[in-house]
Amino acid sequence: MAFFSKPKYSNVSVKSREGVAKGVWTKCPETGEMVFAKELKKNLMVVPTSGYHFPLPAPDRIDSLLDAGTFVEYDANLRSTDPLEFKGLASYKEKLEQNRAKTKLEDAVLCGMGMMGGREVSLAVMDFRFLGGSMGSVVGEKITRTIERGLEKKVPVIVVSASGGARMYEGILSLMQMAKTSAALARLSEAKIPYFSVLTNPTMAGVMASYATLGDVILAEPKALIGFAGRRVIKETTRADLPEGFQTSEFLLQRGLIDQIVTRHELRDKLITLIGHLGHALQTGKTTTNKQATPKKKSSTPVKRVTASRKKATPKPKSSTKAGSAKRSTRKPRTPKF
Repeated sequence: MAFFSKPKYSNVSVKSREGVAKGVWTKCPETGEMVFAKELKKNLMVVPTSGYHFPLPAPDRIDSLLDAGTFVEYDANLRSTDPLEFKGLASYKEKLEQNRAKTKLEDAVLCGMGMMGGREVSLAVMDFRFLGGSMGSVVGEKITRTIERGLEKKVPVIVVSASGGARMYEGILSLMQMAKTSAALARLSEAKIPYFSVLTNPTMAGVMASYATLGDVILAEPKALIGFAGRRVIKETTRADLPEGFQTSEFLLQRGLIDQIVTRHELRDKLITLIGHLGHALQTGKTTTNKQATPKKKSSTPVKRVTASRKKATPKPKSSTKAGSAKRSTRKPRTPKF
């Protein structure tokens, strides 16, 4: 008998369920429960029993946030190119074409204007299905234009992030988008226009380190993965034991990075409430009163303004009354004494 004999295994063939097409059921990663795919889509990709949030495509996200039929897409003609002529198992151009065919999107973000609770907003929603929601030159440009539209029209800006970080196929060009988007947000802040950032699962690396965490109010979905580098990279660099769940939205809420965790079904109402509180001073389309609308009239030239101010400042001489003149006339003149 040989000491190192190869064990014999029986072959087991697993037959697929007859009559059940692929993609009809979806398994919950937390509980292992099987959920009917159509019911899951109707519930905004949230498992009814466990509350687990699956990634939501950008078009569905926009429909869940904005008033029906009010979304107008902007910058739809912007397309990524291959500036570095990246080569690998598949070229960057091939990757782009594959993801455009898969998602029916031009890139990893949808931008536009719409109404939310009767108020106009400038909105950008990222889609993780397109190259992991990575930020390239086009994504950075579209996010920046979304911010600038809010600045131009004086309306709140909302960005929903879902990204793995900067797009490696574009190298340093993708990292430059971090500075560009941050500079646009600085101008928006100077104009005192509110910016709301919504973090979903996942929001990582260059996106998390730029516009995703620069919001006046930062909201996050439950149990969303949020961080800069991965857990393994951080552990190997710091050589320290990391706490469990240190890159989740719940952990970051306790440390003050996130303002509030909001479920997907409550997100629209929460944003409408926040816009009402922080955007009350912005133009909402309501007519103002005459006192507020009509400015004070000013003199046309500096010389006239100075002359008018001098007239106001110079006191008028007191005119003598008739009684006073009569009294003065009845007085006898003094005779000089010698």
